[in-house]
Amino acid sequence: MPVPIARQRASPAVENGQAGPPLHPTGTAPPSAPTPASQEAPSAPSAYGTDLTLLVIEDDPAATFTVPSLLDAAGTRVRIRTARNLTEAERLLTDDVHCILLDLDLPAPEGADDELATLRRVLRLAPRHAVLALTAETDTERATEAVRVGAQDYLFRDELDGRQLSRAIRYAVERKRADTAQHKLAESRLRAQENARLERGLLPKPLLEGSNLRFASRYRPGRSRALLGGDFYDTVRTSDGTVHAMIGDVCGHGPDEAALGVELRIAWRALTFAGLCGDELLSTLQQVLEHERASEEIFATLCTVDIAPDGRRAGLCLAGHPAPLIARSGEAAKLLPYENGGPALGLLPRARWPRRQVELGGSWSLMMYTDGLIEGRVGPPGTKQRLGQDGMVEMINRQLAAGLSGEELLDAAVTEVRDLNGGELTDDVAVLLLDRDRP
Repeated sequence: MPVPIARQRASPAVENGQAGPPLHPTGTAPPSAPTPASQEAPSAPSAYGTDLTLLVIEDDPAATFTVPSLLDAAGTRVRIRTARNLTEAERLLTDDVHCILLDLDLPAPEGADDELATLRRVLRLAPRHAVLALTAETDTERATEAVRVGAQDYLFRDELDGRQLSRAIRYAVERKRADTAQHKLAESRLRAQENARLERGLLPKPLLEGSNLRFASRYRPGRSRALLGGDFYDTVRTSDGTVHAMIGDVCGHGPDEAALGVELRIAWRALTFAGLCGDELLSTLQQVLEHERASEEIFATLCTVDIAPDGRRAGLCLAGHPAPLIARSGEAAKLLPYENGGPALGLLPRARWPRRQVELGGSWSLMMYTDGLIEGRVGPPGTKQRLGQDGMVEMINRQLAAGLSGEELLDAAVTEVRDLNGGELTDDVAVLLLDRDRP
């Protein structure tokens, strides 16, 4: 039968056929003789996998709630805690509380002129909890406003019984979970849209119209991030026929680093089309970084290559970045010269980045990459040995000997590095490949 819990000095209620002791003002039952196990109400599994706990906030809880727990029709036990005011409620609001029943007649905080100020305070204190509003039947307008403000439902004090309360608690908890899931879904969609915008900025389409070079790229964020990191790259062809390629890495991971990477990539493209190259270009990019970074500790590594219109030679600048790898026709792949490179952008205020001339030859493949490709671990689990540039060169030579090129080569390289690491890499990986197949 329903447990009477309306505001009245009722005799002890009956729960599952047994008399229940009245609650003390603290919400606990007075000491009593132990109940034989055979007479205890069974604790059946609930749809939530656990019993539910209700925190009642009311100035005279002992007059309303005369049992320490309820057992609903589904077998879910609802434990009841009581608090006379918000101070007590805040102390009792632990992680195992599922729902709050708030008396809207509870005195409002001092200085508040809003009749729902107490409810708003509770919603701020317990943003993850379901909240039920308790009010008089004649106060429908305020009860409806309480739901609009954020309560899951409202109950009329004079009509309240145990069965109605148990059902309302279950519905409120489920509705709160559904609302939370919907909110997380909306946040996830917004984050995905933002990441898509960042990705378009970090990973643009190459502008190579009129060039005979083939382009391929791969990007894989580290496993601790959702979609994006601080790696970025770009490739463009200027009006004189020169092909410019760049790859970079902002230290750190996350949306702030990704946004800074987007800014640096866009700045690089604009400055390249404006005719800047080598040291002049990198010095200007360092100024951009210094103005846009959130902290003076943020820096970025960069590698730029400008390939002459005939495709046989290139200028190389390194700013604290790993040197590209080149595979010429009939020769094993090897690293381009990396001596006399400059520091990463943002480390030294008056740094210089010498541009080195390199011979490419007639037919070649040029691979540029971020350090995530070479910092993965190799060997048995727990080893500290990393793949390194030498290990990467050996790996690429094996794959070239197997006849891989272009997209297939990049897929195989990233997959093997991940497999050698024993799982997803902790750092972001960006790789781009330029191919020229001419005598």
